[in-house]
Amino acid sequence: MTTDPPTADPTGAGAPDPEQHDALVAALVDLERHIGAAGWDQPSRLFALVLTDVFAAAEPELAAELALRTSAEGGPPGALTAIEQEGFEPSGDLVADLEQLEWPETVFGCAVSAERSFLPSGAEADIPDDPEAAAAYVAAHPDRQEIRVVVGADRAGNTHGVARLVSQPGELLGGEDLVPGLGAALAHTLS
Repeated sequence: MTTDPPTADPTGAGAPDPEQHDALVAALVDLERHIGAAGWDQPSRLFALVLTDVFAAAEPELAAELALRTSAEGGPPGALTAIEQEGFEPSGDLVADLEQLEWPETVFGCAVSAERSFLPSGAEADIPDDPEAAAAYVAAHPDRQEIRVVVGADRAGNTHGVARLVSQPGELLGGEDLVPGLGAALAHTLS
């Protein structure tokens, strides 16, 4: 039996699917744990998100090897499986890199991970305008924070992000608009 992937609202209103949103969040949390197991100072990474049921039907031996559970086997309905895109080489402008992508219909969603440094709001006034000077200023600032974000979007109209600070490794932050520009760029790759 083949299952068609859920799609965005056919009325065109673009209302996100709350049930599929839960599956996206679960996939992002799992991805963040997977990425985090390799430590910090990693390059940005790109993932295709495919419906586990569809993946298992197309690749049953690989799904069994990965111990994926379909909804028929008690797994959550709408679950997503992440497939890393090995050839992704970010240029430094992640949003511009994503603007060049387009996914086939078999890909239900996508996610990207990135590590960044940022400063508390009080320190931002002194950041130089020149991008290279700004990067050097932030890197040398004693109050800088390091963060890893994993942001995803799906064809059901959902976007979400999760983040972890180096200084608070036990706490995972999350929200639909955690990194809105990145979420919008990912959603655009699916349209």
